[in-house]
Amino acid sequence: MPPRSLEIGPAGRAAAHAIERTRAARGYSQRQLAARVTALGGPMTFTALSRIERMVRRCDIDDLVAIATALGGAPQALLPGALTPPRVARAGAT
Repeated sequence: MPPRSLEIGPAGRAAAHAIERTRAARGYSQRQLAARVTALGGPMTFTALSRIERMVRRCDIDDLVAIATALGGAPQALLPGALTPPRVARAGAT
């Protein structure tokens, strides 16, 4: 049986957009950021980074931590709103 394609969910899409925005705001090219990630011990090619940003490749937790570190921030900063649980209406509330 061929491997099942894994769809990128809302947190993955939010992370991809945040990675691209943060990278651009810091003035890094994809090659530069991939080199920084690799220098910090997490092997990453610019092709892998490009695929993450274009949402062709899922960003696993190890990649997220390494990318966030290379960008000088915390992994949760790359998940805007994804960590906020949805509000649940209480019974009887108006």
